[in-house]
Amino acid sequence: MIAYPAIFHPDEKGYWVEFPDLPGCVTEGGTLEEAKEMAKEALSAMLESLDSRKKSIPIPSNIERKDIFYIEPDLNVSFAISLKREREKMGLTQKQVAEKAKMSWSFYQRIENPRKSNPTLSTIEKLRKVFPSAFFSLPAFPEQN
Repeated sequence: MIAYPAIFHPDEKGYWVEFPDLPGCVTEGGTLEEAKEMAKEALSAMLESLDSRKKSIPIPSNIERKDIFYIEPDLNVSFAISLKREREKMGLTQKQVAEKAKMSWSFYQRIENPRKSNPTLSTIEKLRKVFPSAFFSLPAFPEQN
């Protein structure tokens, strides 16, 4: 899925964290583990906010430094954003994907919404057929008779 670089700055209270790709997305924690948990929460909220306001979501940069940790957003947020990117890369509309996946347009719209995305395995399998080289790879399910 997706992960964004986060810079962890030690200070007298623990750590404060910033995301270079997402200006204004900052948080803090008393320990490194707490700061990582808070960073995941802040990242998820920022990505949900950008998506809900129809703002561009930046592609994560690749930064290698000792104070950088890559943080993944919540799975539902990561899935929805990755799915939208794949669809746009293929030049498809939501309606076209829904038709190809044999699902309703409103159902597909929920899957692309980070706040509502919670696809079942059977839904993921339908999407895998539409996006065969996509970010999720499940073993093919045996056909049901």
